Amino acid sequence: MEFKIVSFVLGEEEFGVDIMKIDSIVELGKLTKVPESADYVEGIMNFRGMVIPIVNLRKKFFMKDLPPEKKAKSKVIVVNLDKKKVGFMVDDVREVLTVSEDQMEEPPEEVGGVGNSYILGIAKIGDSMMIILDIEKVLSAEEQLELGKIVENV
Repeated sequence: MEFKIVSFVLGEEEFGVDIMKIDSIVELGKLTKVPESADYVEGIMNFRGMVIPIVNLRKKFFMKDLPPEKKAKSKVIVVNLDKKKVGFMVDDVREVLTVSEDQMEEPPEEVGGVGNSYILGIAKIGDSMMIILDIEKVLSAEEQLELGKIVENV
């Protein structure tokens, strides 16, 4: 069995997401900050006439944030989460790859406690490795509810 994966980068690390989970990949547009939202919520953005929350994956994964001039060049991966659209801000989107089952390994149990639940596996591509995310599990059910409330209150 093969998977089509969209690869993206955060810092020096490469990640992948199943292409079937992605609605669109867009440039980072004008953001409106939302008071009292979680640290990893960059704000809200107009996406095709719809207001969607933007989650900074660097902050969500406890990585150092980009300086403003580099952040402006970020990309947004828009996904459908429980009938709502959410944008995940990443440094850059690379390419679409085909990954076979024999290139995938289960994530080691020692890898990051809670984070392990949203790591589908580790793909070995050439000499490098890519962390494949279950994008629907990156945000907990509670976090998804909070994002829904942000959009409803706008």
